[in-house]
Amino acid sequence: MSGLNLSHVTKQFGNFTAVNDVSLSVPDGTFVCLLGPSGCGKTTLMRMIAGLDLPTNGSIELGGADITAVPTHKRDLGMVFQSLALFPHLTVGENIAYSLRIRGTPKDVQKKRVDELLAMIHLPGFADRSVAKLSGGQRQRVAIARALAISPKLFLLDEPLSALDAKLREAMQVELRQLQQRLGITTIVVTHDQREAMTMADTVVVMNGGEIRQAAAPVDIYRRPADSFVADFIGQTNLLPVAADSAGRASVLGELVEGIALPAGATKGMLSVRPEDVQLTAPGHGAIAGTVTFIRDLGGAIETFVEAGGTQVIAVSSPRNRPDVSVGQSVGIRLDPATSVVLAR
Repeated sequence: MSGLNLSHVTKQFGNFTAVNDVSLSVPDGTFVCLLGPSGCGKTTLMRMIAGLDLPTNGSIELGGADITAVPTHKRDLGMVFQSLALFPHLTVGENIAYSLRIRGTPKDVQKKRVDELLAMIHLPGFADRSVAKLSGGQRQRVAIARALAISPKLFLLDEPLSALDAKLREAMQVELRQLQQRLGITTIVVTHDQREAMTMADTVVVMNGGEIRQAAAPVDIYRRPADSFVADFIGQTNLLPVAADSAGRASVLGELVEGIALPAGATKGMLSVRPEDVQLTAPGHGAIAGTVTFIRDLGGAIETFVEAGGTQVIAVSSPRNRPDVSVGQSVGIRLDPATSVVLAR
């Protein structure tokens, strides 16, 4: 298979295992986000793909060739890191053309490529400008153009947008994704930002403790999480204890819920229910009993916090469908089995 393939990759630093037996296939032309909390191993995995660290065990293939021991400068990669590392003494054009110049590319070819890339990143005419006079978003685009100058087989970005303000960051997420789609270049981004991963990726790879917990399309990660960690890490969810009675029926917070079933042989588990799938009703009639403890109006959404059976449940609704409840009021909670996922504890 072409593309990037990791097979049983492990990286140890002394007695510490930073990446543990990771296998992953990234088809040509796809956009993959390595997502997880700090210390989960995503940057170490990226560094091994880039050739900056050697795996303790396992192999890495790119385009069908084993590159596990190939030096970084021979892997034909484009890389953008959090610091961007633009050369302050060079112009925008000189920064973009740097990798071409050190490869001995003729000057007329360099200029043509620089002009193409500046047009692509929506900065035409900026070739002679000092990088010191660029905004944060413009510097980000220049760093991306510099990495793409050599038309790499693989484009790697390690938290490249984390230094930008929230509004510019979201705009750059869309721009980066659209650029990748136009070029069709295989791209891997390291991030701890769930929204960023969900916005850009074809495949989200959720990592924790040096291992891959789930690798799937964003909608599958969100709607069908593999375990409690993924469900809790991606977006917002309610993790509710589920227990089976003697007849095998599922009880959630002390109330039998039709349509919810534990795996064969299991007596306990957790139910992942997204807040937008929680319905608040009048108490009784088979609904889970709860009491409203807090209401948060976020403008575009209303969050209602309910205490039920010693567990906090959050319901989210639009302003148009705002529930007619108040703090201290008794309510019923109804769950939709079709949008609820039973997970192992």
